[in-house]
Amino acid sequence: MILLTIILAGASYIEAPLKAQAAADEAYVWNKAVTGGGGGFVPGIIFNSSEPDLIYARTDIGGAYRWNPVDNSWVQLLDWMGFEEWGKTGVDALATDPVDPDRLYLAVGTYTNSWDPHNGSILRSTDRGETWESTSLPFKVGGNMPGRSMGERLVIDPNKNSTLYFGARSGNGLWRSVDYGATWSKVTTFLNPGTYVEDPSNEYQSDIIGLAWIAFDPSTGAANQATQSIYVGVVDKNESVYHSSDGGASWSAVPGQPTGYLPHHGVISDNGHLFISYSNGAGPYDGTKGQVWKMNLSTGIWTNISPVSSTSDDNYYGYGGLAVDAQHPNTIMVATLNSWWPDAIIFRSTDGGSTWTRIWDWNGYPDRTLRYTQDISAAPWLTFGTNPVPPEITPKLGWMIGDLEIDPFNSNRMMYGTGATIYGTSNLTDWDQGKKINLSVMAKGIEETAVIDLISPPSGAHLISGLGDVTGFRHDDLTQAPAKMMTHPNSTTDIDYAELDPSYIVRVGTADKSADPNAKSIGYSRDGGSNWYAGNSEPSGTAGGGKVALSASGDSLVWSTSDKGVFYSKNNGNSWTASTGVPAGAKITSDRVNSNKFYAWSAGKFYSSTNGGASFIQTSATGLPIEGDLDFKAMPGVEGDIWLAGGNATSGIYGLWHSTDSGTTFSKLSNVQEANVIGFGKAAPGGSYMALYTSAKIDGIRGIFRSNDGGASWVRINDDQHQYASTNSAITGDPRIYGRVYIGTNGLGIVYGDALSEPNPGVNPAISPTTAVFDKKLGNQANIPVSMTLNGNTLSKITNGTVALVQGTNYTVSGSTITILSSYLAAQPLGTVNLTFQFSAGATKVLSVNVIDTTSTTSGNIQVQMYNSSVISNVNTISPRIKLTNTSTNAINLSDVKLRYYYTIDGEKPQNFFCDWSQVGSSNVTGSFVKMTTAKPGADYYAEFGFTSGAGSLATGQSIDLQIRLSKSDWTNYNQSDDYSFNPAASAYQDSPKLTGYIRGQLVWGVEP
Repeated sequence: MILLTIILAGASYIEAPLKAQAAADEAYVWNKAVTGGGGGFVPGIIFNSSEPDLIYARTDIGGAYRWNPVDNSWVQLLDWMGFEEWGKTGVDALATDPVDPDRLYLAVGTYTNSWDPHNGSILRSTDRGETWESTSLPFKVGGNMPGRSMGERLVIDPNKNSTLYFGARSGNGLWRSVDYGATWSKVTTFLNPGTYVEDPSNEYQSDIIGLAWIAFDPSTGAANQATQSIYVGVVDKNESVYHSSDGGASWSAVPGQPTGYLPHHGVISDNGHLFISYSNGAGPYDGTKGQVWKMNLSTGIWTNISPVSSTSDDNYYGYGGLAVDAQHPNTIMVATLNSWWPDAIIFRSTDGGSTWTRIWDWNGYPDRTLRYTQDISAAPWLTFGTNPVPPEITPKLGWMIGDLEIDPFNSNRMMYGTGATIYGTSNLTDWDQGKKINLSVMAKGIEETAVIDLISPPSGAHLISGLGDVTGFRHDDLTQAPAKMMTHPNSTTDIDYAELDPSYIVRVGTADKSADPNAKSIGYSRDGGSNWYAGNSEPSGTAGGGKVALSASGDSLVWSTSDKGVFYSKNNGNSWTASTGVPAGAKITSDRVNSNKFYAWSAGKFYSSTNGGASFIQTSATGLPIEGDLDFKAMPGVEGDIWLAGGNATSGIYGLWHSTDSGTTFSKLSNVQEANVIGFGKAAPGGSYMALYTSAKIDGIRGIFRSNDGGASWVRINDDQHQYASTNSAITGDPRIYGRVYIGTNGLGIVYGDALSEPNPGVNPAISPTTAVFDKKLGNQANIPVSMTLNGNTLSKITNGTVALVQGTNYTVSGSTITILSSYLAAQPLGTVNLTFQFSAGATKVLSVNVIDTTSTTSGNIQVQMYNSSVISNVNTISPRIKLTNTSTNAINLSDVKLRYYYTIDGEKPQNFFCDWSQVGSSNVTGSFVKMTTAKPGADYYAEFGFTSGAGSLATGQSIDLQIRLSKSDWTNYNQSDDYSFNPAASAYQDSPKLTGYIRGQLVWGVEP
């Protein structure tokens, strides 16, 4: 073999990176918000050929994973990748050693164009990815470039495992290592580096894709002796298959090979055949024709075994994923790379490709006969919120099926990657018996989303995400897959909520006008992100995208579109008017206290509006970043308090700035060298100013940092094994959980961290609980114990308003536990009783007791549970969330049921009723408003909810949900703090005796005011 005279020896050992020496470190526990399905493209799945259950998956931007057979999950191997090395989470090829299964290799680098300034690397591990060493390459690697599901480009000689080959992109040819990947040399006798370019006029598609795959014929070598027969697939439509019969010393094009197509995968079977799947595009998203061929390695004879002839109109796709059953080498499978309509197709042959069966067949258009069942319970959102017209169905088998593999040790197990997840089956051979195979999501542990934006409102779900490809989710439980993704619009570029009405959320994206000319690029949720509806209008001619900001109370919207400038709306997006004084493309945000104030940044200049975004004025602020990353937010609870992070090293303007005068002036924090994003979370115990979170460089160390004192000091809260590469898209703390931070990554999912311990709260005492419920009904009455954390203080007294409670009569004391006696609470009026604990020093603490009386509540008919989506006092929408359950032994006609929600109208106006969602259909839920003849405490109106006959009946034990909104016609506020049915203490469904229920006019649940 003729080698380059310069050998690459730039290896570095990265098992134990240098420990960060920032001002302080704090231990955190780190997890990923679970999607259950991954959320991104999986271009490669690689089974080790000598050890069962040793399986790896590579992703285009989201690192690499190892299968954990203990719980059938995947373990991420590259969470340790640092901020500056973000490109190394793009994995273009992966090799697992068939001789020494502990050895693992990755070819990493995300882009071969200008988007990634760094060359690629070969990572190598001797412990299955627990620790790594790295060798830099003299060229770029393209894990997220065209042709990324071809493969594998990186392979190990199955006879002499110290030898590896790598097929490069960009015209760099074939490379070889003879020392377990430590150093690499170019194979200069391999003369075809590939010619195919997708689109020379487009930077992303203008690079030579290069070499596609490398395959060894193990029978031509022996243990510790190099394999002699090697095949290479080149991305070239004229000559694409090359062969060496002398261990890689010389190469020549294989005679008689197919032309006019690109070889996607090449697999050598144990019975001496080379199988190749072809497409006329490199994939993973293109290709309109394809073929499948096999070559007899002994005779050199090529046979076209395409499941559908390329001359047929039924062939409108290329072929991608290709698998040969190691135990039955005449059994092969191939997948369409990009059959978008009506679905992907997987083909199977048990006779070497002579005949094929399909995973689905036509059965009289538009009907189809399916040879599979599909279970997406692990990630229910994979329906993509669609309701397609047959022959399309949801969920689909997938799209961009660039890799499909059969377990070499288990002919029943097959996995394949798609644009959003991994599907697989464990009963594959049932296909051959005319039975259905059972497909299910096999992506547990894979979190591959690219995060666009994150919000953590002060009520409702703790996290709502905007994501690339899969739009985003309301995360009701971070440890469980969301039930559905957000739609209307079906993409997300920005998201915001009304600080004082957090159930009101707005989101912008880019609507697909070609699929639906009436689609809008802006959507709204009135129930904290559970359901979304499309806007009625948008600025004329816009393609959408950009940034959006919602005023503190939700009465004004500002949208900085991607293409048409900045616009504002005062009527919930029903019409839009161009804002003045602010440049097109400006980044925007709202003040979180003053609903009239909005802020904007563009090219180093800062702007403010005091009229709801109608007009902006440039402030006198100077010294701000003019380019690079830019993220700024206004602090909740403090008018005019703004934090701005951004810049880049090239411009020299980079860091974190703070303004306390609505952006008129900014001060740069001297202790922060670089910062890319900024977020706020709950203040530390004893503090009043929210905690700050940032991805930044502080004291020369890159990391995730938190400040509890307004930026005066910082602690690094991540560590060198939890760096997550690119963390410059989004960050937010949780306003309800101290120490909780949510971090957006580019392909490694949503990361969240929790502090392992709380800081010393100093002199401030605390009580637990701070809310409770007391029922006056005999038999339900109970004392309420309250635990105090005194921190060196003593309890002075407990008061109810101005009246002090009497120890021994109203409460008792035992150590640090106070017991509020039921005899005292039974004498209090219905409603909220606030008991204030006063101490010798520190802040007072309040126990809010909701006093109820369920004496007149009957059982055996219905149960009514409720919580309020928004629990702040002043809201323009009352949003009860109701669960109705039939507790009787017979079905109940819903048309016989009425529910009443009591409240004060706070200013007589016509009112509107909305049912956003119910299992019985929103149109089958009715609502009316009744002004009470005699006002009662907490109620001068009630809203009565009922059902049409179309709602049907409620079976014994069955429940339905009602997501209701009430508003005034002019959207002015209610003060719900004193409303009879309002429950500020509930964040999930609980019995609601103050929301009354009736059957055929008879009160069967609750207590009327």
